[in-house]
Amino acid sequence: MWPPGWHQRTALIRFLMSDNSDKIAAVEQAISKKYGDEAIQNPKANWDQEKEREYIKQSQEFYRKVQRNDQWEEKIEVNGVKVSKKLLNRESLVSCSTCGNFPKGVMDDVCLSKFDCCNKCYIKYVEGREDRWLTGWRPNNGNNL
Repeated sequence: MWPPGWHQRTALIRFLMSDNSDKIAAVEQAISKKYGDEAIQNPKANWDQEKEREYIKQSQEFYRKVQRNDQWEEKIEVNGVKVSKKLLNRESLVSCSTCGNFPKGVMDDVCLSKFDCCNKCYIKYVEGREDRWLTGWRPNNGNNL
């Protein structure tokens, strides 16, 4: 299926590519009437050395800012994905002491603050056995009873 307006655009392109300069002039006049004289001018018509210098100055300043931001925005790897360090605060850098995963939700944060593990490890190892967990038992310390 052809996109909407395809036939009109194709007809306009064929029309503009024809050798009939009178038709081109008519199209330019119609565009000028609808959008103003500036719409049909050559883009270089109002461009001078001063505007070129200003454009180059603005471009250089923009790229300096981008470079400064890139240097400031140090990336760190979190679970195999590079993340901007400014997006992570100190609390979010804490990971589960059991599985090593970083908190992904509110329940992970709650479990990390209370039991030093994520919600998944809480359900698997701690839930119903809080006393054992709080006395120091961990699934990876060799005494899995």
